[in-house]
Amino acid sequence: MKFASFQHAGRDGWGLVQGGMVADLSGVFPDLKAAIAADGLAFAASKAAHAPEYAVSAISFAPVIENPGKIICIGLNYADHIQETGRSDSEFPVIFTRFANSQSGHLQPLICPKNSTEFDYEGELALVIGTPGHHISRENALAHVAGYSCYNDGSIRDFQRHTHQFVPGKNFPGTGGFGPYLVTPDEVGPLGKQRLVTRVNGMVVQNAALELMVFNVSRLISYCSSFTRLEAGDVIVTGTPGGVGARRNPPLWLKAGDVVEVEIDNVGLLRNEVVAEA
Repeated sequence: MKFASFQHAGRDGWGLVQGGMVADLSGVFPDLKAAIAADGLAFAASKAAHAPEYAVSAISFAPVIENPGKIICIGLNYADHIQETGRSDSEFPVIFTRFANSQSGHLQPLICPKNSTEFDYEGELALVIGTPGHHISRENALAHVAGYSCYNDGSIRDFQRHTHQFVPGKNFPGTGGFGPYLVTPDEVGPLGKQRLVTRVNGMVVQNAALELMVFNVSRLISYCSSFTRLEAGDVIVTGTPGGVGARRNPPLWLKAGDVVEVEIDNVGLLRNEVVAEA
């Protein structure tokens, strides 16, 4: 199943996407996070035949989870990205966080800030926690996943480099694309061979298989749950492969008018245009 969060006719909604239509299920649960927390995705989907229905082309996409309690981001999780940054391997995942208001939905603008010219892309796989848990084992970790989505962990590199902490460069408003859909694990299939491809203005800038992650999804969930209780609707953004703009010669910085796409097999295609901050 595929689900989306959206606005339509001035109202917030969420629903089941089938073909070119979306069934509005906000009358069953108020939002997608609430449906996940109630373990109610299948129940809500069973009501789709009697729900208001809109063309996907008529909705405005919101971030898949608009109100996550936590957005946990993983840095340096592909060997080629570690190499291009000149950093050494780590025994444990590199962790930082994003705020909810740093996110934009599919087809919504990414905002290039006025106080930096170093806006970079990072195509990534995101997962959304379904079943809460603390001290989750690697063996049971995938049972805690509600679904997957595409993510562009947009980074303001000069602010990221201000200190050893990444957080300032990762939280400018409207710099992180998230969407278009939450795709349930049965549709995505076993993770590994799916390719993650990032394009800027149609040019492929990142291309890697998910199996090349240093810390796979099971290890990430287990590790993150060792220091915090993961709750329904929490988001883990699993890291980017090599090819980021900052490490190109010359650097490839995003600017107003650029179009960034993040595509992952069986998960979807996230598309955002960059606009200048007003």
